[in-house]
Amino acid sequence: MAIFEDLTGLIHKAQEVHLIEKQDEVYVRNQVLDLLNIQSFPNEELTGTEDTIPNLLEKLIAYAIDHDVIEDIFDDKEILSAKIMNCFVARPSVVNNTFYDKYNETPDAATDYFYNLSKNSNYIQMNRIANNVHYKADTVYGELDITINLSKPEKDPEQIKREREMKQSLDYPKCVLCRENEGYVGRIGYPARANHRVIKVPILNENWYLQYSPYVYYNEHSILLCEEHRDMKIDKQTFDRLLSFVDQFPHYFIGSNADLPIVGGSILSHDHYQAGRYEFAMTRAEDEFTFNLNGFPEVSASVLNWPMSVIRLRGADKENLVETGAHILNVWQQYEDDEVNIIPFTGETPHNTVTPISRFRDGQFELDLVLRNNRTSEDYPMGIFHPHEDVHHIKKENIGLIEVMGLAVLPARLKGELEDIKAFLLDKNADVAPYHMPWAEQMKNEHGLLSSLEEAESILHKELGIKFARVLEDAGVFKQNETGQDAFKRFIDTLNK
Repeated sequence: MAIFEDLTGLIHKAQEVHLIEKQDEVYVRNQVLDLLNIQSFPNEELTGTEDTIPNLLEKLIAYAIDHDVIEDIFDDKEILSAKIMNCFVARPSVVNNTFYDKYNETPDAATDYFYNLSKNSNYIQMNRIANNVHYKADTVYGELDITINLSKPEKDPEQIKREREMKQSLDYPKCVLCRENEGYVGRIGYPARANHRVIKVPILNENWYLQYSPYVYYNEHSILLCEEHRDMKIDKQTFDRLLSFVDQFPHYFIGSNADLPIVGGSILSHDHYQAGRYEFAMTRAEDEFTFNLNGFPEVSASVLNWPMSVIRLRGADKENLVETGAHILNVWQQYEDDEVNIIPFTGETPHNTVTPISRFRDGQFELDLVLRNNRTSEDYPMGIFHPHEDVHHIKKENIGLIEVMGLAVLPARLKGELEDIKAFLLDKNADVAPYHMPWAEQMKNEHGLLSSLEEAESILHKELGIKFARVLEDAGVFKQNETGQDAFKRFIDTLNK
């Protein structure tokens, strides 16, 4: 039967990528057979199906559905997939010991090992990630990354029905970022994590855990999560942790979402950061101007040429950067400038915070502080410094850490909608969504009738980059005009009072 060849192929592939060794073969095979409700296996030697681990795993799941082992429901498939791959993954203690053995060689060797393990175990969903649309777009701020997120599968109607019927009274794990997700089998409406592993990383006398995102948006997209389930909070210790992490892993950047609604990330209930080995457009941004900070002579400071309002600190000593960052944060949290709509409090509700990012580059530590304000108004009910209504047809979600650095994560609906706009630009029959029509007509007026699909695609990519730059400009507290930049300089002056 094909199932035996497929399972044999999966075992061979797992040996090839060093998930298991030859002597593990019988044990792993028997564990997977049990999960598939198969009680026997052919005596003859099998060659095994030649394919990738994700593709072979999909074949096993298809067998399970066809033979009534599971139903063709999203969560059933996810849980069985994770259980099968868990048979191939070492226990957490072994993974951690191997990681730190390799760390003693180089930090790069350690993260290379763990990243490959997370991909090969199918925890990182490489087949789904391959569906994403990704390209770079030239803008006045450099090359921005544009991604249309197609990696997260749509839930089928039966899955949605199950979730509605299930009483969500369980509070274990408390959230999807808790350390207790490691090895958790999953349930209806909660992710399967049987094949999930994390690395214990002590930071400032606390236990933090490193893992990779199952749907990576950039190279080695990782998450550092606190052992304690506690709310996100940006303070002096945040900067200390970020810089301590890049001291341990100098080939990675690390940053945090802001800690307030609207300008924060999607999960504010669990303290965590995002890291990885990738150079974002903001990393390459040049200084708009430099300035001195009284009391911090060993730290160089600059404002970046970037659509959002960013102060970059550089220095050889990370403690100096921590102190400087804390000073800027403390001043910003209380800062008010009515002329540019910056009000720090409504009653006791705070509005000013930062999105911090750190890295080690050219022998120096860097700490970027992106100034944020989450106030709303009658004119801007979703946020004064949030994408405005005229760009909602492209992006209306919160601008989090990844977008701040110059990588747009755009909704899946855009893939088909952009195809319709391309057809419109080529003067073909096209059902352009009404909310895109002003933009589509603007492009047609500016560029005229286009003659080729390649030309239409090139223009659309460029225009989408311009739109994303506008999204970021909306989120900037000090605008890219004379009034905004004068206001930014007033804030800099306040730092030296």
